[in-house]
Amino acid sequence: MAAQGNVSAWRPCIPGVVEVFHAHYTEYAYPMHVHDVWTLLIVDDGAVRYDLDRHEHGTPHDTVSLLPPHVPHNGSPVGPDGFRKRVLYLDASRLGEELIGPAVDGPDLRDPVLRRRVGQLHTALVRPGDELEAESRLTLIGERLRDLLRPGGGRGIARPDPALARRLRELLDERVVQGLTLEQATALVPAHPAHLVRAFSTAYGIAPHQYLMSRRVDRARRLLLAGRVPAEVAAETGFYDQAHLTRHFKRLVGVTPGRYRAAGARRPS
Repeated sequence: MAAQGNVSAWRPCIPGVVEVFHAHYTEYAYPMHVHDVWTLLIVDDGAVRYDLDRHEHGTPHDTVSLLPPHVPHNGSPVGPDGFRKRVLYLDASRLGEELIGPAVDGPDLRDPVLRRRVGQLHTALVRPGDELEAESRLTLIGERLRDLLRPGGGRGIARPDPALARRLRELLDERVVQGLTLEQATALVPAHPAHLVRAFSTAYGIAPHQYLMSRRVDRARRLLLAGRVPAEVAAETGFYDQAHLTRHFKRLVGVTPGRYRAAGARRPS
């Protein structure tokens, strides 16, 4: 078949992510090939039929497929309308070789929590400035994959760790503007990344990236009420750009920064 469709690909600044690949193919069949990294795949429209280790598999829309490195596979659309997929290529720092065997035996995982998390991760990856969210979501995805592929060999019961959560909150408070990656956080507060995220969320009822954005929006509100323009406020409060500020500001406050600033100028005398 001829390769007809649209693709986008990039390498985000998230440790362990080799490539993000989004594609919509109407007429394309992958020949047998291998990757030297893990392939984490979701299909949003249509379905893909593929062979892995001489066994046929499929990817309906509610499935997450995990294809291990160095194992040949192909792929072709199931129907005439092709397929639309989103793919992450992950190196061994995210998933170890001990999972290759289980992934070969069962590459297609029907797990609503995993499917939702992978979709949320892709959403974060297309938005510059949300690296802490992307890194946190990827960490929890890796944990979920290990639990699904190795039942009984997982992490056990998550336990509250208020001291660890408090230390991470202090770090976030110190770095509201410059920000903090999960990799930096675990270097400063030695803990497994997934445990750090869970401990914070359990203690405060909010994920670390949500807490950081809330603090930035609070600072932005004060500057906007002082008459500063949104573009300047975005730069001074740690947002990637004005669009990044607007997205989070509107989600938390309900109006755009510009409308909020204008409302402040019309306050009752």
